[in-house]
Order: sequence, then C-alpha cells, then structure tokens
Amino acid sequence: MKKEYCGLFGIYGNKEAARMTYFGLYALQHRGQESAGIVTWDGEKIREQKGMGLVADVFNERHLGKELRGEIAMGHIRYSTTGASLIRNAQPFLVRHGDLRLAVAHNGNLVNTFELRAELEENGSIFQTTMDTEVFAHLIIKYLHQSETIEEAVAKACKRVRGAFSILVMANDKLIALKDPNGVRPLALGRVGDSYVFASETCAFDLIEAEYLRPLNPGEMVTIHKNKMTSTHYCEPEPKRQCIFELIYFARPDSTVFGDVVYESRKAMGAMLAKEAPVDADFVMPFPDSGNYAAVGYSQASGVPLELAMIRNHYVGRTFIQPSQDMRDFSVRVKLNPVKSMVQGKRIIIVEDSVVRGTTIRARVKKLRELGAREIHLRVSCPAIKHPCFYGIDFSSKGELIAANHEPEEIARFMGIESLHYLTIPGLVDSVTANDAWCLACFDGHYPIPLSDRMGKDCLEASPGIIKEFC
Repeated sequence: MKKEYCGLFGIYGNKEAARMTYFGLYALQHRGQESAGIVTWDGEKIREQKGMGLVADVFNERHLGKELRGEIAMGHIRYSTTGASLIRNAQPFLVRHGDLRLAVAHNGNLVNTFELRAELEENGSIFQTTMDTEVFAHLIIKYLHQSETIEEAVAKACKRVRGAFSILVMANDKLIALKDPNGVRPLALGRVGDSYVFASETCAFDLIEAEYLRPLNPGEMVTIHKNKMTSTHYCEPEPKRQCIFELIYFARPDSTVFGDVVYESRKAMGAMLAKEAPVDADFVMPFPDSGNYAAVGYSQASGVPLELAMIRNHYVGRTFIQPSQDMRDFSVRVKLNPVKSMVQGKRIIIVEDSVVRGTTIRARVKKLRELGAREIHLRVSCPAIKHPCFYGIDFSSKGELIAANHEPEEIARFMGIESLHYLTIPGLVDSVTANDAWCLACFDGHYPIPLSDRMGKDCLEASPGIIKEFC
C-alpha cells in the first residue's frame, strides 16, 4: 500500500509569486522527489507548470519569468502516492467550473477515499486520476451549488472526508489553507513583506526570508483575499494527533514543525536514548544524515565521543523515499562509505533514527564487521515500528515491518550486532513539547482516525517477517 507524503507552499500578493514558490518547493525537496507543480492566478486564469522529477528539473527561467504570471501562487511536491507515478497524478490538481478556476494541493492520506469515489461516480463524477486529492475537488464543486461562498463549499467538502490532510486551495483570487480536525499533517503560516505564505515546514520560509507566524490549528481554515487574512474553524477540532514521525525523521532539522524545533527534538531523543540504554564503547556514530542529531544528543548525554565514521555521498537521494525496492537497494550500495581506519578493533555505538525493514542497516553492519569492528551496538531514536501508517507515510504492510514480527534480541542476531535498543514510547514523548498531542499509531497500533472496513485488512495481518525471508 502506497501513501502520499508531500510538500506544500503557497503565497499571496507578491509580484514574484512563482519564483518565491519555486524556492519554497526547493527548500522542501526532501519531502518528495517524484513530481513538482506550480500554479498561479494572473487575474483572469490559472496558469500551471507540472512535471516529473526534481524542482530544479521541472521549472526554468521561462516558466518563472514569463509563463507563470500573477501575484498568487501555490506549489506541490510529491513522492510515492495513492496514485501511480504518472504526470497526470502530479499536483496541484486543476478544475474549471463555470467562472471558477480551482486548484487543490494536498499532503496526507484519506481513509474513506474508496467510499467517496464510489458515491461521486454513482452521481456522475468522472475521475481523471487515481489521487485522493481529486476527491476534494469533486466534493468542493458538488457543494458549491449548496453554498454562498467558496469557503463554505470547501468546509462542507472537508467535513465529508476522513483522514490526515493539510490542503491549499486556489479559487480564482482566493488562497485557502486548512488542516484536518486532528492536525495530523503540518502546515505553517508566515509573512514576507506584505505577502502571506504557507508551507509544510518553516525551512521554506527561511530561504525566502519570510517571518514564521504560527502553525495552523486542527480544523482551522485560513483565507487570504485582497491581501486580508481571515481565520475560522470549519469544524469542531478533535484532540491533537500530530504525526510525531515528522520530528523523528521526515522534516528538515532546521525546521520548526508543530511548534517544535526539529533539531532540538532529535537531540533530546538521542539524550533520552543514552539515559535508557547506556553502553561502554569507544565512540558514537550516526548513519548520516538522518541519525546525525540524535547521535549528537546521545554523545553529549553519555560522554562517549562522537565520530563521523560513515561518509555520505550527497548526490544520492534519501533511500526511504525512493518509490521502488530496487532503487532502495541500489542507494544502499552507493550512499555511505566507512572511514576504514576508524573502525578496526573499535567498540561502536550506532545511532539511527528509525528501523523499518532492517535490511539497510544489516548491509551496513556487515561492512563494518568486514573492516574489523569489535562490537556494534545499535540505538534507535524512535520506538519499534510495528504497525503500518494509513495517514500519509510510506510504511509497508505489517509483514514487512521487522519489529512487528520479531523481538529486539532476534533482530540483533539478524543484524549481527551485540545489542539493540529502541527508544521507548514514554521516552519519545518526553523528548518533545506536548506530551498528549501525538499520533503514535505506527508504534502502538492505536489509530486515532477510524479506518474504513476496506482499508488495512491485508496490511494489518502479520506474516513470517523479514528474518524468515532472509534465513
């Protein structure tokens, strides 16, 4: 089961709206490498440019300087999604309806897509893509005839969907941003000069020198029209269930997400790891780049020296977000290379941010053993991932999650290491700001948003698991 995990950027009232959006998406590139799109409103029509690949490959000076005219713009980057890897599934998704020009961009995953699509198709809707984003557009148009304003139609549409979503909507000369009632997916509000901006992460604000104002709240809708901002709640907010994996892995360390500084959160997770699972060793090392900041925290809290004994090739993409297993295996082979003189005869603590299947770490440990490492202890700065995510992260079925089927001691033997410790759930929660505001479903299986009857049956069933597959 594939999920949608993407990046959003929007700006209102800026003469360089398209260029600003380009740089915003460039800063968010880590959130998706599959496709990119920008739409603008020039006062009469929506203009668009979308393509497969990286932001720098999809857009050029002709697009930004001439074709994408207008002072309102929004953009989207995407990786492996609920739809196939095709240009027609690139976002933002555009609709024309009478005098209305509508563009929708979405980060997250709906859990009642099938039911809504079936209902809409039965009533005559024709779908062009396999994205759940298109469901939003059809619902907005449906409720437009029953509403006095576009905001009212958007609100009615969002009350029908269930799941995790942050959305940007361009409706002619209005830019609308909103979050689901639980606030699972991130979206922040900022300002640059007289222009309002939205982004999935604040690192996009930093690049364009925008001021970060605040995160959007669960169930909040913010509308920018004629350079004025209005904020309402389109529904009663539910208890916050923010995706804690943003802080563990996905967000850039220089971002503020859900009000937490990612860098500081990861250091705190590492420090908590050192408290929970100390070990006598010669040095601590991360598998760069994702484990870097937790490793710093572990080293500072434990007093064990930090060494960068693995060197990353920065021209290889992040293995986690490649769309196929073949690409992940290839990236493992070329991404990291150890400093040989650092390894021989040493007792090493490896700090990693997460373990999904375990095969990547197993290959890296094997290389360290070949170079003469005496002891290897793995410390993971998040709890064991035992359950698939239905809200927007590309975790595999339960059968492909190594911790869902095997105890830590068994996993340690499989990896060829002396010891393994996952950060406990209480330790993780104590490492971030709000103790009761997080979605922890991938760790404890308690899904805050109910799943549909059709969703998750195969994914939730355990299988013999990774270790049996390899042994």
